[in-house]
Amino acid sequence: MKRNISYCFFGLFKTWLTVFLAVTICCAEAAATEFQAGDDLGWQEPDLNNSALYTQWASRNRFHVGDSLSFTYKSDSVLEVDKWDYYHCNTSNPIIAFDNGKSIMKLDRPGPFYFIRGAHDHCKNGKRICIEVMDPRLVSLSPPPGAVPPEPYLSDSPSLGVAIAVAPCALFMALIVTFLASVCSSP
Repeated sequence: MKRNISYCFFGLFKTWLTVFLAVTICCAEAAATEFQAGDDLGWQEPDLNNSALYTQWASRNRFHVGDSLSFTYKSDSVLEVDKWDYYHCNTSNPIIAFDNGKSIMKLDRPGPFYFIRGAHDHCKNGKRICIEVMDPRLVSLSPPPGAVPPEPYLSDSPSLGVAIAVAPCALFMALIVTFLASVCSSP
């Protein structure tokens, strides 16, 4: 009898570990979002009356470690630069440079990312974007006490799908654990 209990416990542990790893991977992949810079407009020089286009776009979205930022453009380029180069539209020392028409940047760390257009005049006219990637350890699903609700366009944020995508994973894991516990506890 004692041997059966230890086998059941060991089997439950192995199953729990396998399910935990599978659900963790499932949730992590479901949580990653690929953002299109500028949404449908893509990566192009904004009109003179709309030079804050990309700044406004970035402020409407929530970027997390693991997400990607996609740039779609024609006869153009995108450079990842440091903060100083971003504010001065300096193209001479990029961290990464792309000019292939479809560039995807993996957001692999928390903190700011700075992107500019390779042509100096386009950058000065607003074709640049700074995004802030959130540290996953600091992200909370509930707002702090006394927080003011965000702008109404938050409902369009792709990140809202992340909170919804995680809930089924947690429910699935709870159901599997409950089932395994009932199987091992039966005689």
